[in-house]
Amino acid sequence: MRERFTSELKAAMKAGDKRRVETIRMITATLKDKDIEARGQAKAVGDEDILALLQKMVKSRQESLDIYDKAGRADLAQQEREEIEIIRGFLPQPLSPEAVDRAIAEAIAETGASSVKEMGRVIGVLKGKHAGRMDFTAASALVKAKLGG
Repeated sequence: MRERFTSELKAAMKAGDKRRVETIRMITATLKDKDIEARGQAKAVGDEDILALLQKMVKSRQESLDIYDKAGRADLAQQEREEIEIIRGFLPQPLSPEAVDRAIAEAIAETGASSVKEMGRVIGVLKGKHAGRMDFTAASALVKAKLGG
């Protein structure tokens, strides 16, 4: 993933795409902060961590976008939309609703979960298999409903 950021940054600079250059630099700066934070820990920042970081960045920009839209700041809202699209370009394609349902059913079967108390185990399996491809907030609600919560 790191090499992809570097090559995309070079391509954006050559193309003169200012917004893309700024967004990719912001991603790499945030990643560098994450690397510094992880120095004392045994585990280095891997691709799963990078995907989680990108999802968090998209979510943050989505919240800002909503605020700017409500405040009538079309210029700032458009900037957030552009950044969201650029960041999403680095994320794998999300699972379809049908695939999410199948994945949840498989995870429930795999863990043998039968009540809401075991929801954490199901979500853990889903995160292990589908990191970066699933909205786990929405998936949690679906798992809870399937487990009778």
